[in-house]
Amino acid sequence: MDYNDTRTDGSGDEYPLDLQIAAPQPESTPIRPERLAPHSIESEEAVLGSILINPDSMLEIAAFLRADDFFLYRHGVLWEALAAIQDRGDAIDDLTVIEELRARNQLEDIGGAAFITRLMNNTPTHIHAETYGRIVERSSIRRRLLAAAGDIAQIAQDEKSDINEVIDRAESTLFGVTERNLRRELTPMRIAISEYYDRIEQQYEHRGEPVGLPTGFTDLDALLGGFQKSDLIIVAARPGVGKTSLMLSMALNAARLGNNARVAIFSLEMSAEQLVQRLVSAETGINSQKLRSGELDEREWTLFTQAVGNLGNLRLFLDDTPAITPLQMRAKCRRLYREHGLDLIIVDYLQLMNSGMTHNDNRVQEISYISRNLKELAREMNVPLLSAAQLSRQVEQRADKRPQLSDLRESGSIEQDADIVMFIYREDLYDENSERPNQADIIIGKHRSGPTGVVTLYFNKAVTQFSNMKKHSVNVADY
Repeated sequence: MDYNDTRTDGSGDEYPLDLQIAAPQPESTPIRPERLAPHSIESEEAVLGSILINPDSMLEIAAFLRADDFFLYRHGVLWEALAAIQDRGDAIDDLTVIEELRARNQLEDIGGAAFITRLMNNTPTHIHAETYGRIVERSSIRRRLLAAAGDIAQIAQDEKSDINEVIDRAESTLFGVTERNLRRELTPMRIAISEYYDRIEQQYEHRGEPVGLPTGFTDLDALLGGFQKSDLIIVAARPGVGKTSLMLSMALNAARLGNNARVAIFSLEMSAEQLVQRLVSAETGINSQKLRSGELDEREWTLFTQAVGNLGNLRLFLDDTPAITPLQMRAKCRRLYREHGLDLIIVDYLQLMNSGMTHNDNRVQEISYISRNLKELAREMNVPLLSAAQLSRQVEQRADKRPQLSDLRESGSIEQDADIVMFIYREDLYDENSERPNQADIIIGKHRSGPTGVVTLYFNKAVTQFSNMKKHSVNVADY
């Protein structure tokens, strides 16, 4: 909006027009109030007046209000001056505000010292400062929605763009209106350091507990600190080693231990019914074959009905769309975030996704595009994203079958985009006489924010379930 385009209502106050919805009017035609963008001048003045009377009000209001939420230009200028004084730790009163505005050469822009005095005299009460602020915030959101509607109209008229891209851009525009904090381009240091302090303080108060979303595996949580927000975590292994089982175990544990975390599971390989069967098998200890045939004894039926009730109370959301594209997945996650919230995204598995783009049969470029979009999705939703990935056959051709980062199939960009890469290695798959039956090494081959190492879990082949080993050691040296 151009704040230089204004009108007056006879009181001397200038009201900027929303140029996107206010068509040019003939001089003889009065501008109707409904043609203006949503606003509440009285509430804006009451917010600023409340802070001038009671500076402590600034602390609670600054948590959700910004300068660009104000409809009038001079109100936004005054808010920035108040914020600058607060940042320095100086006292806020009429004199310090006037001096701050004078130093910025903006005192006359807002109407001089008389305007400051008028705000203080006309404020009904500073007690309801937050209520006034919420009114200003709601009006600001409505104006941004109107602006977004105009942007979406332009996007929809671009017939050269692919329809899926159009939908993604439109949803991204709308999502950014109410979730603008997720899309900060520049974060002031005062905000960044405050958020960092709060996070470290919380960790300090809960020493010994996972700082991120718990995986439910004690030593893995100790090594990684749980799954961190915005991280892309890759679980890589050869077919049949247990990638899906490990991720489903983590999903169940996160849903139970992470304050009933909301988990979205995208399965490109199995149907929703097959996923549920695996979850029930892991929950009950009943072999999947018996569940498929329905040949359950009375004890197993009791376990089955209990498991159905327990799983039904967890906030797990399943999607079995085959060959889903990153754009489709992003749209579904946005909707889930708006309707229920979201704490963890699971993808099974990366190489089965379809980019939805033309890459001239270049599979490396396609996988690079997909992995980059998964990382962007994790950052946009600000949640950990856990994705399985297939390893190349090079593993089978070596004497040492332990996987390495170079074994990631079809693209080095997976390693580049991932914050954590963990491999699953089961010695008993390659050696029937292994002295380590039913043991799986979870090898942390990359950890952007911490140490690498190896954690050993117990693997129950009958129900394809991972669990903690009673006695095992963790090597946190670089692998």
